[in-house]
Amino acid sequence: MTDLDSTLGASPVMAILRSQGVARSVRLATTAWDLGIDSVEVTLQSPSDVDALREVARLAAERGKTVCAGTIVSVDQIPVAQAAGASYLVSPGLDADIVRAAEAAGIPAVPGVATPSDVQRATALGLTWLKAFPATWLGADWFRHIRGPFPDVRFVATGGVDASNAQSFLDAGVRVVAVGSALEDESQLEKLAGLIGARA
Repeated sequence: MTDLDSTLGASPVMAILRSQGVARSVRLATTAWDLGIDSVEVTLQSPSDVDALREVARLAAERGKTVCAGTIVSVDQIPVAQAAGASYLVSPGLDADIVRAAEAAGIPAVPGVATPSDVQRATALGLTWLKAFPATWLGADWFRHIRGPFPDVRFVATGGVDASNAQSFLDAGVRVVAVGSALEDESQLEKLAGLIGARA
């Protein structure tokens, strides 16, 4: 099973590719890897997304990188994601059935949370890596407050994060910020590279 501490902890930035098609997903994944981003998420919301995940995962393996499958909202998606090469799974919300099924299948799950109750339920399931979504709606201060009762949880901030606000989340204790459209904005790439370099 993939070790999330070494996989997600290697870089403070991860990339999310949402329904981009195979060619565009490969191009954006390559941009991410060239920047020093180790983890790339390919969301599974259509049959073509499975093809994109399969190709990105193949190229990632050649580079020693990891690719996860995102928007996992059904247990049925787990074997599909695994067969396409996903190393771990990410969900927008917390579903105990998905977490347990992923564990049984030998693949880590990173569910989404947005409240203290979500976080408490997730930790009761034995999880330490959680996706906070939507991050910009929650705000950086949410993470400062939530670290008090849950100091061992490692958060991935997702939703509305780009080079202009990523540092505020990292300063608040977020371990990883997830970016999407920022990868296609040349003006943001240098700033994102700077965030990665600062952690190295």
